[in-house]
Amino acid sequence: MRKRSAALGLLVLAGAGGYWAFEANKLRLPGIMQDWRDPVQPNRPVVWQQGPAATPAGPRRPNVILIVADDLGYNDISLNGGGLAGGIVKTPNIDAIAREGLNFTTAYAANATCSPSRAAMMTGRYPTRFGFEYTAVPVEFAENLSHGGALGPLRPVFHRELITPDIPDYPDMGVPASEVTIAEAVKAAGYRTLHVGKWHLGEAPALQPQRQGFDESLAVLGGAAMFLPEDDPDTVNAKLPWDPIDRFIWANLRHAVTFNGSKRFHPKGHMTDYFADEAIKAIAANRNRPFFLYLAFNAPHTPLQATKEDYAKLPQIKDHKTRVYGAMIAQLDRRIGDVMAKLKELGIDDETLVIFTSDNGGAWYNGMPGLNAPFRGWKATFFEGGIRTPFFLRWPGHIAPGTQRGDVTGHIDLFATIANVAGAAVPADRQIDSENILAGPAKRQAMYWRSGDYRAVRMGDWKLQVTKRPEKARLYNLAADPTERHDLAASDPQRVAVLRAMIEAQNRGMAKPIWPGLIEGPIRIDVPLDTPWQDGQDYIYWTN
Repeated sequence: MRKRSAALGLLVLAGAGGYWAFEANKLRLPGIMQDWRDPVQPNRPVVWQQGPAATPAGPRRPNVILIVADDLGYNDISLNGGGLAGGIVKTPNIDAIAREGLNFTTAYAANATCSPSRAAMMTGRYPTRFGFEYTAVPVEFAENLSHGGALGPLRPVFHRELITPDIPDYPDMGVPASEVTIAEAVKAAGYRTLHVGKWHLGEAPALQPQRQGFDESLAVLGGAAMFLPEDDPDTVNAKLPWDPIDRFIWANLRHAVTFNGSKRFHPKGHMTDYFADEAIKAIAANRNRPFFLYLAFNAPHTPLQATKEDYAKLPQIKDHKTRVYGAMIAQLDRRIGDVMAKLKELGIDDETLVIFTSDNGGAWYNGMPGLNAPFRGWKATFFEGGIRTPFFLRWPGHIAPGTQRGDVTGHIDLFATIANVAGAAVPADRQIDSENILAGPAKRQAMYWRSGDYRAVRMGDWKLQVTKRPEKARLYNLAADPTERHDLAASDPQRVAVLRAMIEAQNRGMAKPIWPGLIEGPIRIDVPLDTPWQDGQDYIYWTN
């Protein structure tokens, strides 16, 4: 009997220990499972297919390079407002793209988070037209967010009731294969199509870049990755303990890339340096044939990781996280400069259209005020700080240096503009929202944004935002009030009604989301996440 009792006791202790071990490590389970399925291999060289040894005779069609930063704040670019940390961090190479070309001063991201924005860039369609309404995240990630991120009386809302058997697996959350990407369009016109960097438009084999029009793809397939291993001797890390997103990233993401659907392997060095180096190699390999390069840096998205060398150059920034972030911005700018210099070295600078943008505004969870100054709001809001984005086009001999335009444009117009430059066809069998902005201002009546019950429209100088949490309409005249400080909804109900009707009419033409928005999280408009809660702070709830 004693032996039986002892054995039972050991089983209970083992069970309890297993339970507590599971509880202690469940945040890490997605990363552990991926490591088991696809362990990260050592670094290996990437060999880009070599193009012709010489340029064929006859007229040459221009190359196109689309450079996209990740979560870049409007004021992270020194051209826009002086730069990060009171102007300490400058971005001369990014600034030069605008100064030597065309700066669209009223350009918008297609969405306030990365995944739908990128879907619009690739397709030239509002992502809600084909059900890509929400950022693609694993269910475990959404559930993790529901356990953190409370702001005073505001709590995240996790819609467990929406978890049904027909939800696509996370790898299948992406741009449907039936959509026509800009890579497919220009490839059909004879272009070599190259992708370097972040994808976040589907991880299943059928949705990966090399199956969506890219001849070659060196990719971070998901939404983020480690820039260096956490314990790398060359890294300076800045963790954000107040942010559940950051905790999930450090627990689960790896320093890893894939090439043309290969097994994961370690990149060489810091991810920003690696992507720039490989982009330069890809450009050199294709210098004698027209190419389209989608260069999608994952900086300055979290995790915040800088090289020791870049960190050491900013001793005047006393706040550690801001210094790491600033070092990442400076590194990104320097490496973009290296890419631009390679075009000149190879003698193809005049034959290359370079476009620079960011997928959305700077993030509230970074804990740094002023990233999107002078605008209100953050990533994951439809305030200008969340969706107003840099949008620069440089093409020597075709675009006059120092050109500025104030007409409303943005990500949605990339497809038609690039297709026109490349001599590619724009699909005629579906609604395309994109317009060729090099031919003049877009002719559309309005621009729209939607994420669940949070919706917005800009028509002319007027912008309406409508939310369910809180139940509110916000109306702004952006000509008189570009920073959205004066809500005119109460004093102009007729205009609110007109714009709300436009939103509802546009929504009727959109598709049902391919996957549900499982998490709604509160975001304060005017302060970052680490700021203590105070009653009266304005907020919205963002879905996924």
